[in-house]
Amino acid sequence: MTDRRLPGALDPVDYRITRWMARHGVLLARLALGIVFLWFGALKFIPGWSPATDLAGRTLERLSFRLVAADTGVFILAGVEVLIGLGLLTGKLLRLTLLLLFVQMVGTLTPLVLFPGETFTVVPLAPTLEGQYIIKNLVLVAAAVVVGATVRGGYVVAGKKPNE
Repeated sequence: MTDRRLPGALDPVDYRITRWMARHGVLLARLALGIVFLWFGALKFIPGWSPATDLAGRTLERLSFRLVAADTGVFILAGVEVLIGLGLLTGKLLRLTLLLLFVQMVGTLTPLVLFPGETFTVVPLAPTLEGQYIIKNLVLVAAAVVVGATVRGGYVVAGKKPNE
């Protein structure tokens, strides 16, 4: 393992910053996820406000074998996303919230498979704007995994203190 210290006076500053990130990073990730889910979910309740509504509705209709109409599916999705957002923001029922998030994310990623002509200009190398919107959800999944690692008392630890 290599020495990860910075030269001179920078090392203690770097240590303090890293400790701050370790102490607050998971909470900030949880709150940021909560804001995104609450906000994007709420937008889906208002026709025309979410650019994802059409594709989400068609995806849900296809996944339900047309048992759920697109507009009904989007309304349900909006509710689920708002619940996920509230769960993340409050930290209540976090296991259930994260389960809903991961199930929702599977559905969110399926347009890449169901509608490749709309999500890629060159499959699978050049995503359209819709494809990019979907692919960025991998970052949300990664953040949710970090948050999920703490539900049984896990935490992030900063490196050693300078001069140790």
